[in-house]
Amino acid sequence: MLVIFMENKKLIKRLKKGDQKAFKKAYCLYYPKLIHIAKRFKFKFLSPDDFAQETFLKLYKNKSQLNEDVLFDKQLFVICKNIIINHLKRENKVIPLGKLSFTIEAPEESNTFEEQEHKKKQLHVLLTQLPQQQQKIYKLHKLENYSYKEIAEITGLSHKTIANHIYLAHKFLQKKVSSA
Repeated sequence: MLVIFMENKKLIKRLKKGDQKAFKKAYCLYYPKLIHIAKRFKFKFLSPDDFAQETFLKLYKNKSQLNEDVLFDKQLFVICKNIIINHLKRENKVIPLGKLSFTIEAPEESNTFEEQEHKKKQLHVLLTQLPQQQQKIYKLHKLENYSYKEIAEITGLSHKTIANHIYLAHKFLQKKVSSA
């Protein structure tokens, strides 16, 4: 146990100094474990890989705050857990479109084709009222089924920015639908 604690302390010291080899070692050792933790949750927007990546980014940015007297894996898992909890809180704020929910590929059995087309037109009119960037990102994600990663590659924006645009678009659309 003492050997593990001493190795832990060395790793943390090296990380705090910005040692890239130590960071790579930590990444290789713990990335699969973080993926495993994140897979326990059901996310609407991000993948387990996104949470593992964000955990290591936060670790790197805040490496000076690492505590040498606490096991590294515990600190890393707390960072990951907090990122997941914060994301789930944000996700729970996203409200489904309710009246405007529809399937683009095939109309629902309870809705006629005309009702589906009317809903599509309503959605299109509302989408044109969004800021251009939100409109583009919302259409890519919700209507064309692009992943956050794909949208990030297209737009050059971060996953968080993309999630924020989608959240704001949902909020706007929900407000418009509820006032109609």
